[in-house]
Amino acid sequence: MPERTKVAILGSTGSVGAQALDLIARFPDRFEVTALAAGSRLDLLVEQAKRFRPSLVTLAREDLHSSLQTACAPLGVDTACGEEGLLRVATHPEAERVLSAIVGAAGLKPTLAALQARKTVALANKETLVMAGELMLRETERNNALLLPVDSEHSALHQCLRGERREEVSRLILTASGGPFRQSSLEEMEAAGPEQALRHPTWEMGPKISVDSSTLMNKGLEIIEAHWLFGIESARIQVLLHPQSLVHSLVEMRDGSVICQLGTPDMRGPIQYALTFPDRWESPFARLDLSTAPALEFSAPDLRRFPCLGLAIGALEAGGTAPVALNAANEVAVGAFLARRAKFFDIPRTIEKVLEEHHPVAADSLATILDADEASRRRAEQILMKGVAA
Repeated sequence: MPERTKVAILGSTGSVGAQALDLIARFPDRFEVTALAAGSRLDLLVEQAKRFRPSLVTLAREDLHSSLQTACAPLGVDTACGEEGLLRVATHPEAERVLSAIVGAAGLKPTLAALQARKTVALANKETLVMAGELMLRETERNNALLLPVDSEHSALHQCLRGERREEVSRLILTASGGPFRQSSLEEMEAAGPEQALRHPTWEMGPKISVDSSTLMNKGLEIIEAHWLFGIESARIQVLLHPQSLVHSLVEMRDGSVICQLGTPDMRGPIQYALTFPDRWESPFARLDLSTAPALEFSAPDLRRFPCLGLAIGALEAGGTAPVALNAANEVAVGAFLARRAKFFDIPRTIEKVLEEHHPVAADSLATILDADEASRRRAEQILMKGVAA
């Protein structure tokens, strides 16, 4: 019997992390969980520790560490907390693959540490490449690590491009469901609150990612991620609205041929692909039945209704730390919207103001990236406090 693949998960209690553990539980003879990191969901992390018996678990919330220690002591499971704990999970000596599924900029340092520790990283944290694409690719190459996408769109592109030469690629096409506001008017979107924005028609995701889907910022971030993953400039990366969410991405070759990847809208498929690459294991999940599938629709997004997409493309073209500022302002504005301190369209308004004031510099070091992130977050908070229209 082959040895089990040893996996560490950053963000084990979030949507992607929980789905990864569901997948792992279906292959008990082929996977072993070595370490788990979570944010603040103590009870769920303890449940996961009891079920999978990793050697290490950690919480971001330091005030919960004593409770975690008490719960895990009878299990013989080591515990940690804060940033130190994240880094310990990311570089766990037994882990062969690290699933990076922490949402937002918080995933940057541990993902970088995993690559520097020569791990195979299954990346579900798009913000890491948005903020530090050049740095991440440099460290991947320098340490002979491997970076595999988990986002369904980039997983699809990775599959479509297997065996293809990059010079024969004409363009990459990312699909978007269009979120809950695909057919809404500008007036309806302006008045929308968190309840409406979180009502995604296809995917089950966390609140921040759901709001990003409703603004199409998720597609903007994915364009930046695709640029770094596949070495394609923004002018050759397109987004199409595809409400059925069955075609996850397409690649147009220079001879006009279009290769696409289809599958059910289930994140466990891309997770399995990343955790088992270069092999393909038999899937335990539902298959796509094209004989009963709905008709496939595609349309171009309206940038007047989804200005975040245009802002992201502009940040990529500006280069340097502009995507860092974009991501920081978006995280702050989305947080304010979820807390009902901002309106829906205050999200792109805040981002636009931060980008207008930001002077990009080369994003070639972690210190530079973190400085730009902190300054942009601070400026976004100031803009929201004063009122975006001010």
